[in-house]
Amino acid sequence: MDLTTILIVAAILLLVILPLMLYNSLVRRRNQVDNVFASLDALLKKRYDLIPNLISSVQTYLSHEKETLTRITELRTKAISGSISSNEAVTLDNELSTIMKTLQVSVENYPDLKASTNFLQLQGSLHEVEEQISAGRRAYNAAVTDYNTAIQIFPANILAGMMKFTPRTLFLISEVERQNINVKNLFKN
Repeated sequence: MDLTTILIVAAILLLVILPLMLYNSLVRRRNQVDNVFASLDALLKKRYDLIPNLISSVQTYLSHEKETLTRITELRTKAISGSISSNEAVTLDNELSTIMKTLQVSVENYPDLKASTNFLQLQGSLHEVEEQISAGRRAYNAAVTDYNTAIQIFPANILAGMMKFTPRTLFLISEVERQNINVKNLFKN
């Protein structure tokens, strides 16, 4: 074989192998995002299962917080419906997290409720799940960032566009949660 034939064969192999390697890499990253989301989804389901218990424990004490409890129930129902995309689930969970924090602040006004053993156990379980969800969000965001980067860099972005690989949404915290807490206000009674 002469040098020209070898170069042509090498170029053809490169043109065939490179896209296959890029495609396989993109599929691996997309599957990793889906896998991490499925794990996170299981944690979110656990949280959604705890919510009715929390609501029934808190309902009698928080009659004036009916709107908050109703909205939490609506979000939970939508989340467990199974008919939402992963991007919609991310948005829904961000909203639910914000509302749950509001509920926790409301509970602070009810000493009898805070002293209830059932409520304390439920609150502990919810706190544990929230910590697990937080770790799951970090893992999900890392996988999404890796995937989104992979579909946006050259030359993979060309193949990603042709194969309809689309960016995924990150879990983000709301502006309210980004603000500094005024600790001084926490000690006013």
